Amino acid sequence: MDGPGPVTQDDTGPAALVASLFRYESGRLVASLTRLFGPHQIELAEDVVQETLETALQAWKFRIPDNPRAWLSRVARNRALDVIRHGGIERRYAQDHQAMLSSEWTLAPTVDESLAEASATENLLRLMFTVCQPSLSEETQVTLILKFLCGFAPSEIAAAFLTNERTIAKRLQRGRAVLRDLDCLAPAPTADGDEPRLDAVLAALYLLFNEGYHGSHPTSPTRAVLCEEALRLCALLTEQRDGAAPRAHALMALMCLHAARMAGRLDAQGIYLPLAQQDRTLWDRALIERGLAHLARSASGTELCVWHLEAGIACQHTLAPSLAATDWPAIVELYELLYARNASPVIALNRALSHAYAGDVATALAEVDLLALA
Repeated sequence: MDGPGPVTQDDTGPAALVASLFRYESGRLVASLTRLFGPHQIELAEDVVQETLETALQAWKFRIPDNPRAWLSRVARNRALDVIRHGGIERRYAQDHQAMLSSEWTLAPTVDESLAEASATENLLRLMFTVCQPSLSEETQVTLILKFLCGFAPSEIAAAFLTNERTIAKRLQRGRAVLRDLDCLAPAPTADGDEPRLDAVLAALYLLFNEGYHGSHPTSPTRAVLCEEALRLCALLTEQRDGAAPRAHALMALMCLHAARMAGRLDAQGIYLPLAQQDRTLWDRALIERGLAHLARSASGTELCVWHLEAGIACQHTLAPSLAATDWPAIVELYELLYARNASPVIALNRALSHAYAGDVATALAEVDLLALA
């Protein structure tokens, strides 16, 4: 799992440092504590994390520890032990940890194991699969991901989705109501991709990325932080020790190839530039290479999903030296396959445009006419 970058003492001060760490560490701590407390007590896990960060704000006024991440884990661990000990045997914890947390002999080792670095990825994945409940809408699933795994405040989530905090509060309320019926986190995904909730998780991450990449925010048409969070969480799926499902690699490839072009999509005034006017030298070559590597890994097996097709289209655009030199016939073929799976107006329009760029203007016009009649 890609962790946060090194933290150094600079003139940003402890408040800024804690805010930066919160983005990367709150999700890990909430996931680890929820594994112990159970999803029905996720608010208790959040309270412990919040108290940990407030303690850091006070303690780091005079000296920032050499390893802030380990410091936060230690404080969260001690606070969790206090909460469990004061809760008594009548408090219901995660079903798969209840017995271990009820005995003083096994309490501390169990908490230590859950908060250990080696457990971080599994805990985050299990929480991500837990919040993507089939009874919740995609918007609510993404809201829960941003809140619990990314450390976003409700006001930040509202700003991200161009809505108000009341709407976000309702989504969180619905999500917590569903989680209160769960005794333990969902199992971690398997390499064969048979986990039935994987498609819901991928769809939620795609929605999160799209909101950052194609968002309709009036002052921030692209919001890198949302794309970065989607990439970070999808990386958890693709970096499992036992491998990952091909469609997870396909989605990661798609997001990397799109994110690589973000620097060239807007002009100095923040206005979208057509593809033909973009400076391709601004595209992120490291992200492109990363995307191509995931695209290659997505080709294992016989699975072909929409993420494969969309990543293939993004690959053609990314590798082309110019708009004119793009392999438009290949893109037409990919759009035909994509349209057969999802006949949305957006895909239909892009398919028509690809026909036009490929030189088949008659077919392009016919498809536009069909769209106008729809």
